[in-house]
Amino acid sequence: MQNIFDKIRIVWEDKNLRNRILFVLGALVIFRLLAAIPIPGIDAAKLSQFLSNNQFFGILNIFSGGGLSNLSIIMLGVGPYITSSIIMQLLTIMVPRLKALYHEEGDLGKQKFTQYSRILTVPLAFLQGFGLMMLLQKQGILQSLGLFSMLSNLLVIVAGSLLLMWIGELISEYGVSNGVSLLIFAGIVASLPTNISQLLFTFDVSQVPLYIALFVGSILIVAGIVFITEAERPIPVTYAKRVRGMKVYGGVSTYIPLRLNQAGVIPIIFALSILLFPQMIATFLAGVNSAVLQNIGAALSSFVQNQWFYGITYFILVILFTYFYTAVTFDPKSMSENLQKNGAFIPGIRPGEPTAEYVSKILTRITLVGAIFLGFVAVLPLIVQGMTGMANLAIGGTALLIVVSVVIDLIKKIDAQISMREY
Repeated sequence: MQNIFDKIRIVWEDKNLRNRILFVLGALVIFRLLAAIPIPGIDAAKLSQFLSNNQFFGILNIFSGGGLSNLSIIMLGVGPYITSSIIMQLLTIMVPRLKALYHEEGDLGKQKFTQYSRILTVPLAFLQGFGLMMLLQKQGILQSLGLFSMLSNLLVIVAGSLLLMWIGELISEYGVSNGVSLLIFAGIVASLPTNISQLLFTFDVSQVPLYIALFVGSILIVAGIVFITEAERPIPVTYAKRVRGMKVYGGVSTYIPLRLNQAGVIPIIFALSILLFPQMIATFLAGVNSAVLQNIGAALSSFVQNQWFYGITYFILVILFTYFYTAVTFDPKSMSENLQKNGAFIPGIRPGEPTAEYVSKILTRITLVGAIFLGFVAVLPLIVQGMTGMANLAIGGTALLIVVSVVIDLIKKIDAQISMREY
């Protein structure tokens, strides 16, 4: 415990680190204030009932940071920005110019790549905002609006989403940890008092063993998330001896740590963003005056509402995005070239292409373990929901996974800042 208090004291005494944390807290306060400003024409009772009975919009509410629960001006949250980031990273596989921009042109190239993602966010926000407002009008939650009022509300919620994207990037630059992840984390934490009060209000003494089992299960899941996130596979590396004058350099043995889950919580966010699209498209097609398109919309809607298909698709997407994001962020070939340039080698493996193949083979195997675990944790609440009938568990597992991963990342970033201060 003394160690924790020492770290808190160091954080408070370090002006730079203290200002970073205070900046994050200030940005989160602004974010929560924005989430409390609703757009006009809302039926609060129908909105509350609709969200409690709709798993899809419960997940969407996570991305909006709780902004959807009262139809605030930031009801879209960071969803459009996340979706645009996914599209841009997918394009790096198909467009060599974008791949070179992201991987080979340094910080300037990544800045251009991020700018393209920001630009793509605008049309995606308009599309998602229009589909969401049309759906809410059909459900009677939002009053029927004229053309001018519809455009005005649409512009406001698109601007709110872009403002949230900007706040997230400011947190990443001037604060601690990833800004977008922290915004989602803040929205989940802000909803905890409401969820706890609902649980207490519906408390049933006969279900005490079930509540105890779920609590123990949650503790085990948290322990598993921490273990998988922190687990590493070390690859031994030896630096060749070099003689310069009368001194001998190198000859040191070390290792490269390959994390079991290189992608963190990003695959979950990516998978959920993709799963938001079928419902949006179904909502849009339901209002088109065409029997064929309406049938397609109905089929998409039934797919999202089918727990089996939804859960299987969710599981597969998490695994695929884990591999995809790991491939985007970690390049064995570049690592092999850097080792060779620095006179380092893996014992028993030839430098160059054999080293890249060796690292890639290890990375593929350990990523499979991390991907299956992430997918299992993601769909586990759906399985428990089907067994117990408790609907709020469908979003609880995803929220738990995001919260634990963000907290781990935040602690690591603060520890890194403290270590830099000491050096």
